[in-house]
Amino acid sequence: MRIAVLADIHGNVLALDAVLDDLRRRGGADLTVNLGDSVSGPLWPRETFARLEALNLPTVRGNHDRRVACDPADETMWASDVYAQERFTLAQREVLFAQPLTLEIAPGVIAFHARPDHDEKYLLDAIVDGQLVRAPLAAIRRRLKALDPACRIALCGHSHRAELIRIPDGPVIFNPGSIGCPAYDDSTPPAHVSEQGSPHARYGIVTLGGADQPGRFEAIAVDYDHEAAARQAEQAGRPEWAHALRTGFMPG
Repeated sequence: MRIAVLADIHGNVLALDAVLDDLRRRGGADLTVNLGDSVSGPLWPRETFARLEALNLPTVRGNHDRRVACDPADETMWASDVYAQERFTLAQREVLFAQPLTLEIAPGVIAFHARPDHDEKYLLDAIVDGQLVRAPLAAIRRRLKALDPACRIALCGHSHRAELIRIPDGPVIFNPGSIGCPAYDDSTPPAHVSEQGSPHARYGIVTLGGADQPGRFEAIAVDYDHEAAARQAEQAGRPEWAHALRTGFMPG
């Protein structure tokens, strides 16, 4: 069984279409899962929502999906969430909020956005000198306590950093990276940035093995018209997004 893993599209329908085209060229997948944060961003939230609605993929809710779905008066709203929310109907926002926190997409394969018990806390990452880096194994183990013991493969996103970690005597954890947002800054203390280091759209393919074999994992980077996406961000008044989309880094 081949599972295509999409995450953190953030309203970048151009990057999403490039990934879907690349997946078709590779022979497609038996199942495609969306790990959330689908629409928030100063790009094409409505178009991205429509594309995903037509695909009807199994999808988990990301922290930005939850924020876009919340009341407009909520003080936790960030500019990218407001941009998306203003372009959605109440019914569309309700669809976002109704997505589950976790989803078992195949026996022993569990999908979630950030952690199995939280949509906004990092699983595989720590913050060191304002940058996301891989967290110590002991910390990752503690964060996995809410995970079903029968899980052999966990699929997550949120950090926008491609990672593949096999926990000794535990599951394999795979983060494919972000399709539509290759870098971001987060002012939540401690303030930090995440940077993929290139403008490519990232996704993954997992080929399941037998019960005692976790399978094959492919982290894929796809080129697309990131300059058009950057111009869209500039038109929306978000030059830092434009820089990230062009380079994969936040402005220095």
